[in-house]
Amino acid sequence: MNIDFMRLIDRRFGVPICFFLSCVHRLRRIFSKPVLIKNPGKILFIELSEMGSMVLAYPLFEKTKELFPGAKLYFLTFKESRYTIDVLDVLPHENVITINNSNFFAFLLTTINALWKLRKEKISIAIDMELFARFTSILSYLSSAKNRVGYFRFHSEGLYRGNLLTHKVAFNPHIHISHNLLNLIYAVISPQQDVPFTKKVVEKKDIIVPRLKVSESAWDKILAKLGKENEDITKAGAIILLNPNASDIIPIRRWPLENYVELAKLLLSHKDVYIVITGTSKERRDADVVCEAVDSERCINFAGKTTFSELMDLYSISDILITNDSGPVHFSAMTDIKTFVFFGPETPLLYGPLAENCHVFYSDYACSPCVSAFNNRKSACKDNRCLKSISVTEVYSKVKKSLSSKD
Repeated sequence: MNIDFMRLIDRRFGVPICFFLSCVHRLRRIFSKPVLIKNPGKILFIELSEMGSMVLAYPLFEKTKELFPGAKLYFLTFKESRYTIDVLDVLPHENVITINNSNFFAFLLTTINALWKLRKEKISIAIDMELFARFTSILSYLSSAKNRVGYFRFHSEGLYRGNLLTHKVAFNPHIHISHNLLNLIYAVISPQQDVPFTKKVVEKKDIIVPRLKVSESAWDKILAKLGKENEDITKAGAIILLNPNASDIIPIRRWPLENYVELAKLLLSHKDVYIVITGTSKERRDADVVCEAVDSERCINFAGKTTFSELMDLYSISDILITNDSGPVHFSAMTDIKTFVFFGPETPLLYGPLAENCHVFYSDYACSPCVSAFNNRKSACKDNRCLKSISVTEVYSKVKKSLSSKD
């Protein structure tokens, strides 16, 4: 389903449903007070569409296993996003439950099926990782989890998602999202009288970057697949990946396409450098535009030609990734590839990659960031000058230094 349609449904139907369920919850509390579980048997994580955030949530998963080693972990997500949690390998694959959001009827049927499975499992604690979506708040409550942890608005205007949580965590827009996510599990072990959760310092050692192990056979396989596009790439001095795309959730995160074209031409002036354009099959058109404008056999359109697993293998054999602020910057952090990323509408202070092998371009405009959890990541901006102000010359200068150090 279209992201704007999903936002509309979440607002128009989510608000009254959350209000109704909150009334039901209040009535139930008259007859029975919620039991706070300190040693959960089964823990459910809910994160539907933010694939990059799942990588940033890796410290949350690891800390949960450390605090509750005997608990069984479950994950609820959209079908198109499950491969991210599979790659992270933080819980059994059979414990990943999915919702198909390809169309409204599939969405409705698979949601009912997911809730049936969850209620059957008798979940102890549901951890809603979404920031302020009403749908996940509803799912958390209807899962029949005895304890429900998530972000609560407290005195913030708008962003109503009911009063269904047993553990209300304050979302802090001034700290990194990995710290915010860790606060969700800390809330479970915090004194109940603390308001809001979580009154604790997040230690640096708890922020862990997952690492991907790629076999030699996987390396050979992806290199052979690239060789079908251009057999000389096996002799490349450097493979540079360009990701000129961004998800439809925040389309204004894209650095101008013509800048990618100009940058690719400058990079190809270096001997034995090969450019590979990545993306999904839906993003192939933009990749075509770049390749046609560059007009070089050493520029390969690879958009839509890899599975997610193969994309991770591609990161592992490549030298440099240049990308918009989107999932790939976090996926690449699991490998040794040097990454350059453009931020503008979103702030790197909150969503920046955790890996050290990454350079962030950010122009720090007064109007930036203009998208956040508090406006459903919708911006009035129609001219992302914060990104346009990042010049090709500036980017090329940084990337060239990385190429020189490789030589």
